[in-house]
Amino acid sequence: MVMMKSPLPLFFFLIVLQLSPITSQTCNVKPPPSTETTSVICVDQNGCCNFTTVQAAVNAVDAFSQKMTIIWINTGTYVEKVIVPENKTNLTFQGQGLQSTIISWNDRGDVVGTYLTGSVEVYSNNFIAKNISFMNGAGPGTQAVAIRISGDKAAFWGCGFLGNQDTLLDDEGRHYFKDCFIQGTVDFIFGGATSLYENCELNSIANATAGCCDAAITANGREKNDTTGFAFVNCNITGTGRINLGRAWRPFARVVFSFTTISNIIVPEGWNDMGHPERQETVFFGEYQNSGDGAYNRTKRVSYSRNLTDTEAAPFLTKAFINGDQWLQPFA
Repeated sequence: MVMMKSPLPLFFFLIVLQLSPITSQTCNVKPPPSTETTSVICVDQNGCCNFTTVQAAVNAVDAFSQKMTIIWINTGTYVEKVIVPENKTNLTFQGQGLQSTIISWNDRGDVVGTYLTGSVEVYSNNFIAKNISFMNGAGPGTQAVAIRISGDKAAFWGCGFLGNQDTLLDDEGRHYFKDCFIQGTVDFIFGGATSLYENCELNSIANATAGCCDAAITANGREKNDTTGFAFVNCNITGTGRINLGRAWRPFARVVFSFTTISNIIVPEGWNDMGHPERQETVFFGEYQNSGDGAYNRTKRVSYSRNLTDTEAAPFLTKAFINGDQWLQPFA
C-alpha cells in the first residue's frame, strides 16, 4: 500500500457510522482457502460468511492455536466492541481497505476509564491487522481509544486509527506500523510499548483556532531507563491546529522522529514537559534529518530536545529497534 499523500477527512468516517449495514446479498469478495499452516474464517454483515460479527469470529478461534488464523472481514462498518483475549494467539484481521472495513465503538474515558475504552482491545501475542480501520466514535471532550494493543509482537499494515483524544493506546510489547493513517487531537499515540512507525501519516484534527498548546501527537509512557519508546521513520505530519510532537507523560518518555515531513502545525518549541520541569532531565526527545516548515528552524525548540547525530539516531531507524528480525514477517 502506498502511503496516502493527503489526510482522510474525519467526517468521512462519521458519515460511515450513520449508515445502515450493507443490505446487498452479493458476496463478491471471498477469502483465500485454509492451508496446512493457516486457518481462514470469514465475517460478513450480510450473512455471506461464517459469521456476521467480528467478536463471534474471535470467539470461535482455538485457544493458543499454533496455526495462524486469518479472520477475513468483508467490507462494512462493524459497530461493535471487540476483545481479543490473551489466549487467542497468532491471529490476523484482514480487511478490504482502511476506507472499506471499519470496526467502531464509542466507549468514553469519563464513563469506563481510558484504558477500557478501546473499540478493539488486543491482549494476545502475534496479532496482525491488514487493510482495516479502528475507530472510536465518542467524539471530542474525553479520552476515547480506538484500539488498545497490550500483546507482544503485533504488526499493522495499511491500517487506519481514528479518534480524538488518546486514539491509539500503544500499551506494551513490541509493535510495528507500516503505511498507516493515525488521526486525533491530544496524545493520539500514547502508551509504554516499543514501537516502530514507518511511512505513516499522522493527522491532527486539533482546533486550528485554539490557543497553544496541550495538543500533542505522542504521550510516551516509558517509566524508567529501559528499551521502550516510539520511533517514527519516513512519516508525514499533516492536519490542523498548533500541536507538539510529544509530551512528557512519564518521566523517561522516549520518542524519536527521523526522515519525517513535519508541517507548520507543530509549534516551534516542539515538545512539552506537561508541567513537570524535572522530567526535562530524564526524557529522550529526538529529531533526525526531518524536513518541512515545522522542522527547519530549531532555534526555538525546547532545550531538552535533541538534534541527533548519525550515531545517536541509528538505533531508532530500523526494525532492529523492535527486534523485528526475530519475529516480524514480511507483508503478504
